[in-house]
Amino acid sequence: MKLYNYFRSSASFRVRIALNIKGLPYEYLPVHLLRGEHRDPAYANLVGDALVPALVTDEGAVLPQSMAIMEYLEELQPTPALLPTTPLARARVRALAQMVACEIHPLNNPRVLKYLTGTLHADEDAKNAWYHHWVRQGLEAFERQLALLAAERQAQGLAPSVYCWGDTPTLADCCLVPQIFNGKRFGVNLDGLPLTMAAFDACMALPAFAQAQPSACPDNAP
Repeated sequence: MKLYNYFRSSASFRVRIALNIKGLPYEYLPVHLLRGEHRDPAYANLVGDALVPALVTDEGAVLPQSMAIMEYLEELQPTPALLPTTPLARARVRALAQMVACEIHPLNNPRVLKYLTGTLHADEDAKNAWYHHWVRQGLEAFERQLALLAAERQAQGLAPSVYCWGDTPTLADCCLVPQIFNGKRFGVNLDGLPLTMAAFDACMALPAFAQAQPSACPDNAP
């Protein structure tokens, strides 16, 4: 398989983690967003939405969108699993993943930030205030959800979660870790999020996560 991605893209980071967890080899194909390489017709016509990541399967099919890619990988190679076994637990994990991928990340990706400064003429302080507000608000909601799930697990007689859900990393962790990386890079206050940061720390102790981080990528450059 081949993965078109950018080292700082949190959506690309998610997929790199999933591929590593699954132990699936892939060719790393960098697409530098800040240089506009994603808008090159050769890439844009291949992918359609001109975004990263995009996965090229062994059969040559091109898959855009990180969440769809990770679900594909889960079906392609069910173990190690990124989703629990029961329908309710699977829904819980998907909900956590979507809190990041659908609620937090879209408001703060480079396209939005560039629009704020380039078209709406927001200054750097206003842009950073926007970023900090939405990321912090989203992570506080994520923390509340983890607390509710912890209470649910306790009521069911289940052990406390090591990660976002359970004792193995899931789709939710694949989404959370890149968001925390981005939050740290932009100076977001991460205090008062004990369950969220405990899951992050547990993930970063695993090679699959550490080896997927931006600093480990071959295109790690300004």
